[in-house]
Parts: sequence; structure tokens; C-alpha cells
Amino acid sequence: MDFQPTEDQQHLRAGVRDLLAGRYGREALRASVDASADAGAGVDRALWRELGEAGFFALRLPEAEGGVGLGLPEAVLVFEEAGRALVPGPLVATHLAAGVVPGAAAGTAVVTAFDLDGPLVAHLGDADAVLGAAAVPAGEPVRSVDPLTPLHRVVAVGDVSAYRDAGALLTAALQLGSALRTVELAVRYAGEREQFGQPIGAFQAVKHLCARMLVRAEVARTAVYAAAVTGDPGEVAAAKLLADEAAVLGARDCLQVHGGMGFTWEADVHLHLKRAWVRAEQWRTAAQAEELLAGELLGSAGSAGSAGSAG
Repeated sequence: MDFQPTEDQQHLRAGVRDLLAGRYGREALRASVDASADAGAGVDRALWRELGEAGFFALRLPEAEGGVGLGLPEAVLVFEEAGRALVPGPLVATHLAAGVVPGAAAGTAVVTAFDLDGPLVAHLGDADAVLGAAAVPAGEPVRSVDPLTPLHRVVAVGDVSAYRDAGALLTAALQLGSALRTVELAVRYAGEREQFGQPIGAFQAVKHLCARMLVRAEVARTAVYAAAVTGDPGEVAAAKLLADEAAVLGARDCLQVHGGMGFTWEADVHLHLKRAWVRAEQWRTAAQAEELLAGELLGSAGSAGSAGSAG
């Protein structure tokens, strides 16, 4: 199988990157963070509609139903770019709701989901619908580690089992985009920041940190792209594990490269780390992915043993 993006897929990725750079660049990101400190985080409805108009949510909806008619490999590339830009909001749930919830495909409706392990729902205050639930439940606001991912504690529970694999893969793509972006941030800072008369990137310890970040991100990229092609639940679980690790540990290493500057509010590194922590708990946690993979391995071992006995 060829897991490299085609020319058309590369053009799609470039188009999304240009769209997000113009519409949700660093200034818009920081403005969102500042606004969340004053009034709480909220979904930018204008941005949501623009994403809908660009086909972000209807990407996998058949053309006969008004969608773009593409597949998971293209969706993964698009979500990777959204993760790189740290676009806030329930992107995965709204994408999965296209064709199910009126307005989701066009971006005129904001849809969230019971995608967190436990009684927590993200962006409930902005949601027009909750995927897998008959109605939007009432919720109690709780403090979130990520300033742009508000959380509510609810009593009701919805069923998202039918969407779990696709949700986990798209979330892994978001994590991958964030991991790749922190590599860029670390390498840039290592080339600009000087100590003892030379860039800190010349020091072996910093080189090792950046190299470790890159290896994790590239391994995760391979796993995510492969899972998008095969759609195998085990490969999706492995991709989520690797992407979560690349995003969380990559952001931590990026913080270390930045030193004291990385811990300031003005730096963007902490935003990647906080978002990565939240995403690691969405759609499929590490423990759930490990259980799924362990079950598949045990099943494979059992099948191999039976075949050997039969022989």
C-alpha cells in the first residue's frame, strides 16, 4: 500500500493550511485565549461557517448528499492542519455529525459528543446538538486545563460507539498536527536563541531533544496515515496511542528547549501541551487503546496456536 499523499491530497492540505493561516493565525489564536480569560471560551460561529463553506465538515459526505465525497485519508490531512493551527471547538464531533445533524455539514450548527472518558462534555455551552444523544443535556461548568476547551459535567450519557474509531483517528490527526508544529517551534527557537555566543541548537542536548520530537512525530504520522487507508480498528488504536504520545511528550520537550520562556503565558507552547492533554482523553484513551490492542494480540496468538495444533 502507498501511504504517501497524492498530488491532489497535497493540494488539499496546502489549501486548508492557507485558509487557516489567513483566518486563524497566531493573532487570532492569542485573541481567543485572551477572550477566554475574560468571558470564557466560545466557538467562533463565523469561523465555523467558513469551515463549513470550505467543506471541512462535509468532506466525507457523499456528493449526492451535498458533500465533497472524499474519504478518511483526506480527512486526516485536513484535521492534521487544524491541529497544527490549534483551531478550537468540537471539530471531530461536528464532522462526524455531517448528514446526521441538520446544519453540521454547512457549519451552521455546532455539534459536540460524549467523547471524553467520564461524565464530561466539551463545548456543551455552544452546542446545538450532542452526537448520540436525543437532546442537549444540562451541564455544570468545570475548570478545564485548556483555556479554549470548556468542559461541563453532565448526568446524561450518549452512545458514540458507532463513531469511536473514526473519532479516535481524526483526533489522532489533530494530535499529529500539534506534534509537528511543536517540532517547528522548537527548531526555530533553537536556531534563534543564543548562549555562550552561539545558537542553543548547536548544543548536543538540544539537538537530542529536537531529534526525539521529530522521530515521535514521524512515527505517529506513519501510523495515522496507514490507519486512514486501512481503517483497521487495531491500527486506529495504535495511531491514537502514538499520536497522543507525540503531542504530549513533544510539547513537553518543546517547553524544555524554550527554557524559562516556554513557561510564560506569551509563548504558544503551553497551549499545545494543554490541548494535547485534553485530546488524549477524547474518543479513545491510552488505556482503552491498549486494551483493544491486547485483545487483538491475544486473539491472533490463540488463532495461531489453534492452527499449529491442527497441523
